Amino acid sequence: MATNTNEQERHRKKENFLKQFRDEQSKEFQQLNAHQFMEIWSHYDTDGNGFIEGHELDDLLRELASSVNTSDTGLDLISDSVLRELKECFLEAYDENADGRIEIGELAEILPTEENFLLLFRKDNPLESSVDFMRVWKQFDTDCSGYIEADELKQFIKTLLNRRQGNKVTEEKLIEYTDTI
Repeated sequence: MATNTNEQERHRKKENFLKQFRDEQSKEFQQLNAHQFMEIWSHYDTDGNGFIEGHELDDLLRELASSVNTSDTGLDLISDSVLRELKECFLEAYDENADGRIEIGELAEILPTEENFLLLFRKDNPLESSVDFMRVWKQFDTDCSGYIEADELKQFIKTLLNRRQGNKVTEEKLIEYTDTI
């Protein structure tokens, strides 16, 4: 019982990180971009292992639920039974491989398609510069329309990734990136 009280006290003292991503009046989440998503991910993946699990997931869910609260009352408003139910629903919705933890790719599904792609692409292939990206883009956008046709997309991604020295993208990753876009 003392441990539970100490944990509630710890939650009460810390500020709700997710409130900054909600509209103040409506309490709806603002549209997140890939950078904001990574900021949230990094905040909750405290051990940096690439998963949100255990107490990290509990913290995320407590703050998610309490971030709609208009007052600055503590996170202790979420009972343990409500947290368990919320966790079960959350894992059912996002834990695609049913391992009891959330991977970045599983949760990235909440982002719009283009932000989801940018997030996954950036995570796996940080670019050295935008100049390299634009050189490859112009190679495929020959009519300068600003668009690459669907049939050119896979080759574009492959060429872009292979420009990075030593990076030979797998067919599986190419399909993942192309499907995401």
